[in-house]
Amino acid sequence: MFKHILVPLDGSRMAESALPAAAFLAAKLSAMITLIHVIEKNAPSEVHGQTHLKDTKEATAYLKEVSQRVFPEGLKVDCHVHTALVENVAESIAAHSDELSHDLIIMSSHGRGRALHLFLGSIAQKVISLGTIPVLVTHPREKGEMPEFSCKDILVPLDGDTEHAQALIVMKEMARAFGATLHLVVVIPGFGTLSGQMNVTSRYLPGTISTILEMSVQNAEDYLKAQLEDLRSQGIAASAHVQRGDPANVIVSFARQLQVDLITLATHGKSGMEAFWAGSVTHKVCSQCRIPLLLIPIERH
Repeated sequence: MFKHILVPLDGSRMAESALPAAAFLAAKLSAMITLIHVIEKNAPSEVHGQTHLKDTKEATAYLKEVSQRVFPEGLKVDCHVHTALVENVAESIAAHSDELSHDLIIMSSHGRGRALHLFLGSIAQKVISLGTIPVLVTHPREKGEMPEFSCKDILVPLDGDTEHAQALIVMKEMARAFGATLHLVVVIPGFGTLSGQMNVTSRYLPGTISTILEMSVQNAEDYLKAQLEDLRSQGIAASAHVQRGDPANVIVSFARQLQVDLITLATHGKSGMEAFWAGSVTHKVCSQCRIPLLLIPIERH
């Protein structure tokens, strides 16, 4: 389980929205926190309405002030300023894994808006596309206040793929640590929400595709039944659901319906245009949803 949490900050209140999650997890898991600021080359004077940290002295003072203001006594909090000017902040954050040996990154999503976000990607998704460390993405409240963070109900979307099931391995540990309930869901596309080759084939062989989709529902039910039995045999509270529709839209709406505290997804780390053309479910969920999202990078073989 996570023992060293990295929280990148840029001086804005929006970036500080990641801090409640860091404090919660560090307290529950007895983990260390490192606050980091990367000095950006040609940095703007402001970021989200606050002064952008542009030199080592002010960045060091800011991180120290945050550590004293936000975190209770007893938590181990370190501060790190990357002083060498960098042009790519995401690359620099990902590159610190060897130096700092952290095993989780918590970042706030700056909410660019769905269309622009899909094309450009968030720094958080760029970080996960460059590294092998899980990234927890949080969001500020509508008026910019720090969000609360809890971990009692966790949504785990699955598709039967053993690679994507890597997220479930991590979630078992979290469920034990927090006494959380895992809600497993498999989303089978509806006939009208097919994409790629399946969409093309459905125009010429609608009956065949309908039969395949119905078989997929049965396979998903069998798969989830086995997963549910395994979890309950280990003393982990869980539920299982098969839903129909567009995967990203269903995951977001179902998460809201269940009022979960966290969504977790295994991801290949596509971002920006690459994710747009690949139809990345993870990227779409990240752009649509304000529920904290834990992205687990799929091991590359």
